[in-house]
Amino acid sequence: MTYSRVAILDWSAAGKPARGKDSIWLALDGEMPENLPTRAQAEARLIALIEEALVAGDKLLLGADFAFGYPHGFADTVAGGPLHLWDWLADHHVDTDRNESNYREVAARLNALFPGEGPFWGNGRKIQIDGLPRLKPDLPANLLPNRTTEAAAASPGAKPKSVWQLAGAGAVGAQTLTGLPMLARLRRRFAGQLSVWPFEAPAQITLAEVYPSMLADAVRLAVAADPGMPPDAHQVRLLARALAGLDTQMRAELLDRQSLPHAAQHEGWILGAGQQTQLRAALSAHLTPPRLRNDCFAMPQGVAWVPVDTALAKLRDALHPVMGQERVKTHEAAGRVLAMPATARRSNPPRPNAAVDGYGFAHAATGSGPQRMPLVNGRAAAGQPFTGTVPQGHAIRILTGAILPAGVDTVVLEEDCATDGLHLVFDGPVKPRANTRRAGEDMEEGQMALPAGQVLRAPDLALLTALGIGAVDVRKPLRVGVLSTGDELVTDPAAPVAPHQIFDANRPMLLSLVQGWGHHPVDLGHMPDDTDAIRQALMRGAAQADVVLTSGGASAGDEDHVSRLLRTEGHLSSWRIAVKPGRPLALAMWQGVPVFGLPGNPVAALVCALIFARPALSLMAGSGWIAPAGFTVPAAFSKDKKAGRREYLRARLNDRGEAEVFVSEGSGRISGLSWASGLVELPDEAVQIRPGSPVRYIPYASFGL
Repeated sequence: MTYSRVAILDWSAAGKPARGKDSIWLALDGEMPENLPTRAQAEARLIALIEEALVAGDKLLLGADFAFGYPHGFADTVAGGPLHLWDWLADHHVDTDRNESNYREVAARLNALFPGEGPFWGNGRKIQIDGLPRLKPDLPANLLPNRTTEAAAASPGAKPKSVWQLAGAGAVGAQTLTGLPMLARLRRRFAGQLSVWPFEAPAQITLAEVYPSMLADAVRLAVAADPGMPPDAHQVRLLARALAGLDTQMRAELLDRQSLPHAAQHEGWILGAGQQTQLRAALSAHLTPPRLRNDCFAMPQGVAWVPVDTALAKLRDALHPVMGQERVKTHEAAGRVLAMPATARRSNPPRPNAAVDGYGFAHAATGSGPQRMPLVNGRAAAGQPFTGTVPQGHAIRILTGAILPAGVDTVVLEEDCATDGLHLVFDGPVKPRANTRRAGEDMEEGQMALPAGQVLRAPDLALLTALGIGAVDVRKPLRVGVLSTGDELVTDPAAPVAPHQIFDANRPMLLSLVQGWGHHPVDLGHMPDDTDAIRQALMRGAAQADVVLTSGGASAGDEDHVSRLLRTEGHLSSWRIAVKPGRPLALAMWQGVPVFGLPGNPVAALVCALIFARPALSLMAGSGWIAPAGFTVPAAFSKDKKAGRREYLRARLNDRGEAEVFVSEGSGRISGLSWASGLVELPDEAVQIRPGSPVRYIPYASFGL
C-alpha cells in the first residue's frame, strides 16, 4: 500500500500557545500550511483530518517532524518495544490546552531507570528538575548517542540532533517526548485503520517520521523568495510537495520496510533517509518562483534622465529568478543553471593513488644515501589494483593513477630508479608521500562541488561526473520571446523591397543573442504598426515566453504603438537612460510577463541588449547578475566627450593592443557592429581622449557574444 495524500506536521514543545516561528505547522499536499497555536488544537486538527481521509477513502501519509524511536536498547528497557514505549509515554505525560507539559519530569523519571545521570539532558527552565542534568552527561554503557537513521538523513547543512537533548538550538528531544504521547492516542483512537511505519506495514492512515531539513537547500531558496513566512512553514510545505510529487513506484519504494537496516525495527526510521536525491527531484517539478510585481520597474516620480548605473541597480533590485526546476542527467546539463548546490557523492580521488609512473614503498623504511629494496611480484595500475600488502622494506611497480596498495605511502619516479627486475635502487632521502595524491585531495565526499546559480560548462560536467553526481537539479530554461514591429520592416532578406522599406535586422540578431546566452528563443515574428496585431503578438508572448524583448515602437512618437499599448493595457515604465546609443528603454509588465522594449535602431538595440538585457535575463534565469568584465587599454583615437551620458563606441584592438573605434558613431552604421570585437565604455562625465589615453575596453566575449 502507498498513499494518495500527504500531510506534514512540524511539532513544537513550547510551554505556552504560540504562532509563527517555532510553533506548530501543518501542510496538506504542499498547500499553504496551517499554523496551530497549541498541541491540543493540533491533535484535534489531526483527528479531523484522519476522519476526513477515512470517509473519503484516501490513503493518507501523515509525517511528523520528531523521532518515532530511540537508540537500540532504550525502548526494550523501559517498556518492551518502541510502540509499548509510546503507550508508556501517553500514560505518564500530561499536556494541557495551554501547552503546559510535564515532559521534563517524564525525562527525569526515564533517567532513573538507567545508571548514571542520563541519557536525557537539557533544561531551559530556571526551576531545577531533580534527575534531569542541564549539561550533557556520560551515556549509560548500553545506549548510543544517535540512531542509525540520523546518519542516513544527514546532509550538508542538515544533521539531526540527538533525541537525548531536550534544550538548545535544534534540539528535538522535547518535541519527541510531547509528540509521541499524542501519536499514541491517535493510534488507539483509530486502531486497525492506522499504522506506524516502519514498525508496522502501511495502512489506510500511515504515520511516519520525517525530517524536512533534508530539503534545506530548497528551504533556503523559498525563504529568500518569501521571507514573510517562517522557515518551519516552508519546510512542511516543501516536504509535502516533494512526497506528493513522487510517482507510484517511488512511493512504494519509500515505504518498503524490507530495504531498511535491521535497526529500523527497534529505533524507527526517517522517511526518505538515504533517498534525498529522489525527494529533491520530485520537489523540483513543483517549484515555481513567484512572478514579478507589476510595479517592479517603476521609477520614482520626477526622475527624467536615468544614469546607466542607476538603471542597472534598479533592474538588479527589481528582478529575481522566475524559473522553476527540473532534474536532468549530468551529461545532458551543459549550459543549464544549477538550481541547488551539487554535493560530491564520493571523494576525488576516492583513494590515495600514484601521481607518476614509478615504484611505491613505505617511507618509514627509507633513509639517506642509496636505498636498495626487493621488489614484490605484481604491480599496481589504474583500474588494476594490487590486492596484497607490500611488506615494509619492499617496493612495488606502480603506474600513474593506481591506488596505493597496503604498505605503500610514497612513490619514487621511475627515472630516478635503477632495477634489475628483482631489486630497486634509488638515492635517498625521499620526502614522505612524495608523488602521491591523498584521498579527497581534489574534493571530499559531502563537500559542495558547485553552487546554485552556476551555469554548467564542459569542465563542470567533468567535475560532477568524477564526483559520482549522475543527475543535477537545474533551472528550466528561460524562454525569451523576440518581437519586431514597424511597417517599414521586411522579414525576408531575399524578398523585393520598396525604397521606403528596410530588412528586419533586429530579430535575427536578438534571437541569436538569446540562444548564445543559453536561453530558449521564442520567435514572435514581425508585426506592422497596428495596435491589434501587436496586442495579439504580446498575448502570444505572455503564453509562450517568460520574458519578451521587443524592438521598435518604444519611444513616444505617433507610430510608437508598443509603448502606447503597454501603457494603456499593461504596466509601463518608460526609462530615458543617459546612454549613447540608446536612450529610450521601455520596461513593462504584460499579463504577468516582463517586457523589455528596445530601441528600433539595430546599433542601439544591440548596445541596450548587451548592457541591460543580458544581466537582467541572467538573473531571471537563476544564474545571477552578470556584469561584463572589461580592462584598460591605450586609445588609438581622439574624442572630446561632453558630460551627461555614458557612451559606448564600437571598437576593436589593433596589433599593438590599442583600442581603435569605428570610423563613424552614427547609429545607422550597422557594419560597425560586425567590424567591432567589443565596446569602449566612456564615463558619464566629460572626458578628453587622445591616442595613448587609458580607456575601458569590454570585449564582446564579456557580454556572452
